[in-house]
Amino acid sequence: QVQLVESGGGLVQLGGSLRVSCVASGSIFSINAMGWYRQAVGKQRELVATITSGGTTNYADSVKGRFTISRDNAKNTVYLQMDSLKPEDTAVYYCNADASTLRNRAVQFTYWGQGTQVTVSS
Repeated sequence: QVQLVESGGGLVQLGGSLRVSCVASGSIFSINAMGWYRQAVGKQRELVATITSGGTTNYADSVKGRFTISRDNAKNTVYLQMDSLKPEDTAVYYCNADASTLRNRAVQFTYWGQGTQVTVSS
């Protein structure tokens, strides 16, 4: 099994910055793409950003130029640096990872963390 644990959420003012982290642990054989999603109250979960094991990134239009996703493959960790935050960025942020385990190396599953709350006040 693979476990993902997010940290770093909190309350920040309009225009501020915050960095959230997500560490993957467990019987990991390999991790391919990792990503961040978010879900605001009353809305569906949406993509924020993704990053491949090779470092190729993809961003939602709403966060381009303000958010930066990065990862440390040696630490099985993905980060999301959020700058110029807006109230509409308020949501629970979830990380995910496409990973295979030592027991089943040929098959990848998508694993999710439990989420971390980010609140931007105006």
